[in-house]
Amino acid sequence: MRCGVTEVLCEACEQLGWKTPTKIQVEAIPVALQGKDVIGLAETGSGKTGAFALPILQSLLASAQRLHTLILTPTRELAFQIAEQFEALGSSIGVKTAVIVGGIDMMSQSLVLAKKPHIVIATPGRLIDHLENTKGFSLRALKFLVMDEADRILNMDFETEVDKILKVIPRDRRTFLFSATMTKKVAKLQRAALKDPVKCAVNTKYSTVEKLQQYYVFIPSKYKDCYLVSIINELAGNSFMIFCSTCNNAQRVALLLRNLGITAIPLHGQMSQNKRLGSLNKFKSKSRSVLLATDVASRGLDIPHVDCVINYDIPTHSKDYIHRVGRTARAGRSGKSITFVTQYDVELFQRIETLIGKKLPAFPTQEEEVMMLVERVSEAQRFARIEMKEQGEKRKRPRGEEGDDTEQSSGVRKKVRGGAANRRRG
Repeated sequence: MRCGVTEVLCEACEQLGWKTPTKIQVEAIPVALQGKDVIGLAETGSGKTGAFALPILQSLLASAQRLHTLILTPTRELAFQIAEQFEALGSSIGVKTAVIVGGIDMMSQSLVLAKKPHIVIATPGRLIDHLENTKGFSLRALKFLVMDEADRILNMDFETEVDKILKVIPRDRRTFLFSATMTKKVAKLQRAALKDPVKCAVNTKYSTVEKLQQYYVFIPSKYKDCYLVSIINELAGNSFMIFCSTCNNAQRVALLLRNLGITAIPLHGQMSQNKRLGSLNKFKSKSRSVLLATDVASRGLDIPHVDCVINYDIPTHSKDYIHRVGRTARAGRSGKSITFVTQYDVELFQRIETLIGKKLPAFPTQEEEVMMLVERVSEAQRFARIEMKEQGEKRKRPRGEEGDDTEQSSGVRKKVRGGAANRRRG
């Protein structure tokens, strides 16, 4: 991995196992090292973080400066993940980062900012809070601005925050804008924030990774849970990321699977920041094999070992399908995705096929075998409903602990006869 990057950074890349640069890195790094602004269009999982981290670290090596770089991201999880990569790449040169996101105490963040880290990674809303309220904190000496997943920052209606941030940082700076899609809003932001940028596009056509095997299963809505359990059993030994459309559903399905002896953990917006990071780490460390997520988790999260993505609820926006299935088959590995299509989802599914320009094959399932699970699954559903109700009541109590991640749920699952994972083929 060279691309004109200093020896010390090349060594850091080698330690991380980065042998050869990805397409977006080959395109963007040389341009960035020449001192130009970059607009990078690349699909999820394409190595974008490395494409902006290496030129920034190289610039820091040349002239160390506090509050040198600001990186804006749409979600908290993505902010932590970018910080991890900067720390891993910059550990030998003593790079200090600060993650400034909501859900964490402002006071402790102010103390971190007072130490003037080299790199601030923030969500726009919380950064504005600090710019307006934290004495002595300013970005007037900033050298680099990065907007990662810019299309999503703007879709989440952070436009006014981004405008405010652009007003208080130096005009004479370098700007990198990375986005999976080129929307009207992104084009407008590009005109406002970048000077003569070089466009580095990798696969601008909406596409899913070649090594991804994509399937669908056409099922009656009421048997969704049975088919889910059947598929998890059939592909036992794999790690699964299962996408649900609501926080409530992600929580319910996680409980249902646990009641059947499957190690499942939820990740959704109603959980506290610590719980969300805890879930992610348990899944990353493979102590849980199934992660139940809402779309908060579908983009930008690098979980290296997802073998199979299941769309339990079909995404209403076709583009979200690409980001969801992009959680598997990353960095050249292969992976599977299975989308559940009920009688109510046919039109949405056809839209997805049109967008990716492919007709998906059906995933083979044995209806008789699935139906044999009905009794045990409905029992688990009943217990999951009881647990959801208990958790709801717990939340209403004064000073109650919010958002149980269902690890310490009420113990009713012991009543379900045997775990589904313990029977049938291993």
